[in-house]
Amino acid sequence: MLKRLFLLFVTLAIAVAAVLLAAQHPTGPNSVSYEEPIGVWLSIGMIIVLFLPAIILTLLNKRMSRIISAVYQVFIVFAFVGIVPIGFLFPENIGVSIIAILGTLTSIGSVVLTLRTNRVNVG
Repeated sequence: MLKRLFLLFVTLAIAVAAVLLAAQHPTGPNSVSYEEPIGVWLSIGMIIVLFLPAIILTLLNKRMSRIISAVYQVFIVFAFVGIVPIGFLFPENIGVSIIAILGTLTSIGSVVLTLRTNRVNVG
């Protein structure tokens, strides 16, 4: 359980880092930037709120909760995969793509670890 929780918190930290890197080089008028700090804080808060169901499901050790958590985390993987092309479209945002690739790999590892957890409870 602690491995799954740790990997999920690492994924959360990578998602927050992606928002902070994206705020350095805004791509348009509707993107996050440090000129509007409330928008940055709202984006970080929304990411934390969206990670809460996965964190709560990680604390449970039942088979069905692990499957639901894995499905929920697959949506996080898709979100990171959707961020990857940004660095290729906007040259100053290559750091965002690197963070997104790292987040994708971490999220996939979290999904695999969630599904491969021992099914027999010892104790």
